[in-house]
Amino acid sequence: MDIAVIGSNMVDLITYVERMPDVGETLAAPDFRMGHGGKGANQAIAASRLGADVLMLTRVGNDSFADDTVANFEANGIDTARVLRTEATSGVAPIFVDPQGNNSILIIKGANDQLSPADIDAVADEIAACRLIVLQLEVPLETVYHAVAFGEAHGVPVLLNPAPATAELDFERVASVDWFVPNETELALLSGRAVESMADVDAAAETLLKRGMRNVLVTVGARGAVWYHGDQRHLVEGEEVTTVDSTGAGDAFIGCFAHGLVTGLAVEDALARANAYAADSVTRRGTQTSYATAEEFGG
Repeated sequence: MDIAVIGSNMVDLITYVERMPDVGETLAAPDFRMGHGGKGANQAIAASRLGADVLMLTRVGNDSFADDTVANFEANGIDTARVLRTEATSGVAPIFVDPQGNNSILIIKGANDQLSPADIDAVADEIAACRLIVLQLEVPLETVYHAVAFGEAHGVPVLLNPAPATAELDFERVASVDWFVPNETELALLSGRAVESMADVDAAAETLLKRGMRNVLVTVGARGAVWYHGDQRHLVEGEEVTTVDSTGAGDAFIGCFAHGLVTGLAVEDALARANAYAADSVTRRGTQTSYATAEEFGG
């Protein structure tokens, strides 16, 4: 396997709104769609659609959502042998998308909250054989910490997307990751600094480097992405596109970047490709349904 994604899956409940209702108000919304999401699943499917062999370690519930989730993984070429059934509800994510394509998201973790360090140990040989471990924060922090330590112990590079960001993240326990990839909102929370300008982003990223991170990669929406390593800074400018739905764009970026790393692209080239892939995803509705295949994206 190329990539082990240890993380979440969700069923997306997407409502397209003209505006959010006020307290006590009922509004008619123009459209609704149900799809598949969760940061872990999104990143896994983006990488798989681009050609990576992906092992997905995750937990689903005991409901009809679980059946659909497993079928969706299989349809997208994901190894589902480690998609574990759980006596719980599946994770769901109500998502609200405004006319400008901006989104507001709630998550109910459900079975994701039961993914454990023991689940990692149960498939240790398979994960150790992968070329990259990809993590997020929609599963218990102890499981994330265990995966980070596992990667360090077995010589497997680790990419951590600290999302959704939490002030409870113990930087000492994740300092060994090879790639730390927040967006600008997550960067602000984790650094305790405002990030209104690119200079602010630079200063906030510097605080993370000082806390032990080797490579900090910050996605800054339409402005692109910035890679910080030591005293080096590399900016990939954003691409001008018409945004229809930005849901899952950050996960598209990470999935494509992970694919680039395991296929041997230079970091700068992997960043540029990931930036373009994420920009392409916002031109279509939905989360995983907006992710292009390798053929659609140009190889």
